[in-house]
Amino acid sequence: MTDDRIFETERLIVRPWRSSDREPFAALNSDTEVMRHFPAPLPPEESDALVDDLIGRQQRFGFTFSPIEEKTSGAFLGFVGLSRHAFESPVRGEPEIGWRLARRAWGKGYASEAATAWLRWFWLRYDEPRVVSITTTTNLPSQAVMRRIGMSHRQELDFDHPNVPDDSVLKRHVTFAIDRPEGA
Repeated sequence: MTDDRIFETERLIVRPWRSSDREPFAALNSDTEVMRHFPAPLPPEESDALVDDLIGRQQRFGFTFSPIEEKTSGAFLGFVGLSRHAFESPVRGEPEIGWRLARRAWGKGYASEAATAWLRWFWLRYDEPRVVSITTTTNLPSQAVMRRIGMSHRQELDFDHPNVPDDSVLKRHVTFAIDRPEGA
């Protein structure tokens, strides 16, 4: 493993952001199918600003939503990782695991593989009681990943996202969580 890798899984490399990630990340963020559970696709300048924000989160928290690449091809697949969101919600400030993958990476188990490894990485380094994940009520594929990695729906933590318009079907968000394993 080289110094610029956070960790590897069987099929993936998880690493810090590089300037070369901006173009494929912008393509991913402009894909209407990838972004169907978000208010709108991101134009390139907003995608670049998100990369800058994620790099800043890495510096502030020691972790972020990080790029994943396929080991065999070196292809940028999207991001998987942990962060802390600042908007108002019942889980504000808690460690949140999340992912966003290019369509070509869907259905291959990459999100589950990387997220499971992230959880192991996190529990070894941080003394937090739980990790959460949030998504829209409509995002059933992400909810399936949450269940596959051992998370359970915590209905009492569901909320209306403050940054989504009130009349949007994306307003309501579900919250999944996983408690710190014993002995971790």
